[in-house]
Amino acid sequence: MFERAVANAKHVDAPAYAQFRAGPLKHIGIEEKILLPAAQRLRGGEPLAGAPRLRLDHGALTAALLVPPPTAPVIAAIRRILRVHNPVEEDPGGMYDQCEEIIGAEVDEILRQLQNFPEVKVLPHVNTPFVIEAAR
Repeated sequence: MFERAVANAKHVDAPAYAQFRAGPLKHIGIEEKILLPAAQRLRGGEPLAGAPRLRLDHGALTAALLVPPPTAPVIAAIRRILRVHNPVEEDPGGMYDQCEEIIGAEVDEILRQLQNFPEVKVLPHVNTPFVIEAAR
């Protein structure tokens, strides 16, 4: 959805970008509130090796880059983060593979939580000097 929204460098597809914003917010909420805590609990309190990196990326996206309007620098920063972030989650041996191995007998309960995770309210963009500075 992100690539569709920003395919034209001179014009962001606003409806597609709005759909894109909602996706990562829910996705990050699921990871932060369900997957990462479950993995840490099932590992006796030890977080996954990639968890700090994922949390740093999640914070950058939710607290800074998805808040202002999608300017060229914001779009470039989102691309850079996702280029590194997605393999940490999706590649063989990544977070998703690790969670699958760890969850074991709790898979039905975790899947229920994932399926019941609420939609995230997406607020309008904010373009104040504070937000722009935070995005930098």
